[in-house]
Order: sequence, then C-alpha cells, then structure tokens
Amino acid sequence: MNTEINQVQDQIIEEFALLAGDRESTIFYIMELGQQLAPLADEFMTDANLIKGCQSKVWLNAELEGDRIVFSADSNTDITKGLVSLLIRVLSGRKAEEILSADLYFIDRIGMGGIIGSQRSNGLTAMIKQMKLYALAYKTKLAGQA
Repeated sequence: MNTEINQVQDQIIEEFALLAGDRESTIFYIMELGQQLAPLADEFMTDANLIKGCQSKVWLNAELEGDRIVFSADSNTDITKGLVSLLIRVLSGRKAEEILSADLYFIDRIGMGGIIGSQRSNGLTAMIKQMKLYALAYKTKLAGQA
C-alpha cells in the first residue's frame, strides 16, 4: 500500500478544498504551484524529454537516486507546469513499484477534469503515463542489477 503517496494526495485534496471549488481561484493556485517548481536544467529540455500528447510543451526528466526515482520537469505554460508539479509532489522520490501501483485519486477528488478541460486532461494522462513508463524502465534496470 502506498501510504506516503496517499498522505501527499490527501494533503493536496485538503489544499484544494480550501478553494471551495472556485474555478478561477483553483486555476490561479495551480499556476502558483507551477511557479514554485524548480527550473529544469537546460540539458534536460530536449525533444527526448518532451511528453507526447500534451498540447503545451512539457519536459520530464527522471533520475535514479539509490532505489528511488526523482522527477524534474518544466513547461512553457503556467497551468501545465502547475499540473506536473502536483504529479512530481506525489510521485517523485518513490520506488518504482510505488509509482507503478499508485492510484492517483487526488485528480478526481479535486475535480481536475472540470477545471482544466479535455485537452489538458489528455496531457495530464500523458504525463502520468510517462512517469509510470520511467518507473517501469528503472524497475527493469534495477532487477537486472540484482
């Protein structure tokens, strides 16, 4: 069970609950979260790190630190940068198995679909898929080293 991942998701749900479903405030808050995301090093802003399926440009990098995967990302739009920052907050610093088995329920609980629209929802799904692909690749790599 992903207790730590669920604790972070519950914190996010509480933060968004304070906005009481106000769409404008929620979008502003997501944009603020994006501004707090550490800038991605230029060396990682490559076509290879671009997430396919996002309307905006989103670069996602994953590195293995011990047995944990650390994600970093950037985007050319504030909302998308905010969305990826939420995913990083939940999934970064976790073991591959935790990422692969994570049920990202916070997205539905904070009503993200109604806030960001279908195009960005597709992009969010693409970001999650890419993070899980990285986790699968690192899981395979670690298994090969065992």
